[in-house]
Amino acid sequence: MKIIQGLYYSKDHEWVKVEGDKAYIGITEYAQHALGEIVYVEVPEVDDELNVADVFGVVESVKAASDSYMPVSGKVIEINEELEDAPQLLNEKPYESWILAVALSDRSELDHLMDDKGYEAFCKSESH
Repeated sequence: MKIIQGLYYSKDHEWVKVEGDKAYIGITEYAQHALGEIVYVEVPEVDDELNVADVFGVVESVKAASDSYMPVSGKVIEINEELEDAPQLLNEKPYESWILAVALSDRSELDHLMDDKGYEAFCKSESH
């Protein structure tokens, strides 16, 4: 299983990549593997204000539909339009295929997320 250094991870298997005051959010390789073949991604609207633990969208696969939860609070400033026509990008390139970008409201929320080593240990404990 691939886990990228330098990202933040949530217990709901979302990743966060911070660039300045902007945070890109996607799902991890572990999440896409558990879901199977992804066929649809529901995303929020630009300008939506979302808080930690809010549902920001739904990832649907041939097996199930899974809510995606905000790992950080922020205002949606961008959504990944590519996923509308190619939701399978979340399977093929989970760490390059972000779902949304937000303007971070509170950087201290990042302290509650895991780094790559913490997330790797978390995934191992979940699979036993």
